[in-house]
Amino acid sequence: MAEGETETQSKPKSEAKKAGSGWISVAVDYGPLLVFLGVYRYYAPSDPNPAGEILAIIYGTGAFMLAAITALLVSKWRLGKISPMLWFSTILIIGFGALTIFFGDPTFVQIKPTIIYAGMGGALLIGFFLGRALLQILLEAAFEGVDEAGWLKLSRNWGVFFLALAALNEMIRFNFNADNGGFETWLWAKFWVFMPLSFIFTFSQIPMLLKHGLDVGQDDEEADEGSA
Repeated sequence: MAEGETETQSKPKSEAKKAGSGWISVAVDYGPLLVFLGVYRYYAPSDPNPAGEILAIIYGTGAFMLAAITALLVSKWRLGKISPMLWFSTILIIGFGALTIFFGDPTFVQIKPTIIYAGMGGALLIGFFLGRALLQILLEAAFEGVDEAGWLKLSRNWGVFFLALAALNEMIRFNFNADNGGFETWLWAKFWVFMPLSFIFTFSQIPMLLKHGLDVGQDDEEADEGSA
């Protein structure tokens, strides 16, 4: 078999594997939250009352913690690695989840995203001002070819975006919590507000990354045309 044919046949397999890994990453990131929502809704009282609401949140938090640990193991098993962000998130889920269950106070689980967003945003901006693109450590494999200036801009932009998400979570938490019966609304906001905003922001960065050398497969296409 010709060398060109072997390379051509290997590309679909590589692309399929990359697509599969993408779906696994999404499941690892959002699966535990779906478990939390499902368990909470299952135990939520049909006749709203503070005691029943707190109990449903505690059950949901316990399931959330177990699902987060499972996601950690799945990431190691299927992706072959556990990202620093996933370690950080899982540790906070377990820590603040334990506080929520121990004190019976859902405030702890609601402020967890704020701490994650603020911590990531602060770290990225500090790295930016020190001339270090910390985001490159996490995403270099996903954005091949981007130069140092591009990584610095991306780190700065994501740092500001994370801080904005932290402020948004606090605003939603203040208006929708267990005390006023809006905890489920806060949960749904993770899917209908934070997830779309994150996807939109990610795609909004692509034009800037292209100006800074992002490789979107042009080199492979040119190589294929040259070998044809």
